[in-house]
Amino acid sequence: MVTNNPYQTYQRQAVTTSRPEELTLMLYQGLVKFIRLAKIDLENNNIEGSHKHNLRAQDIITELMVTLKTGYEISESLLSMYDFMKSRLIEANLTKKVELLVEVEGFAVELLETWSEAIKLNKTKL
Repeated sequence: MVTNNPYQTYQRQAVTTSRPEELTLMLYQGLVKFIRLAKIDLENNNIEGSHKHNLRAQDIITELMVTLKTGYEISESLLSMYDFMKSRLIEANLTKKVELLVEVEGFAVELLETWSEAIKLNKTKL
């Protein structure tokens, strides 16, 4: 008999029952998490781990890019930002420069904080 991991079950349920703005928040949280893990791995000379976490961060940015609603000025700005961040992650993965991960981490944290604040403001208006 195969037992499901309760944490994975919880995560899957959280994703399937969340509103779009909460899903975006989860993506930003994951982005920050995987950039930080890639950075820690690189600082500890764990090249394979850093590569794996960097690719996860890139995948999250790709998801953010493809889910943008086009036709809005903010969407075009975010698309440019995501494209820049992804290119810096790719460069960090190739060159193994921690400072590039630190740079992208700063942008990711700022996006996470801004999105989190926007959700809070929206809830107070309801």
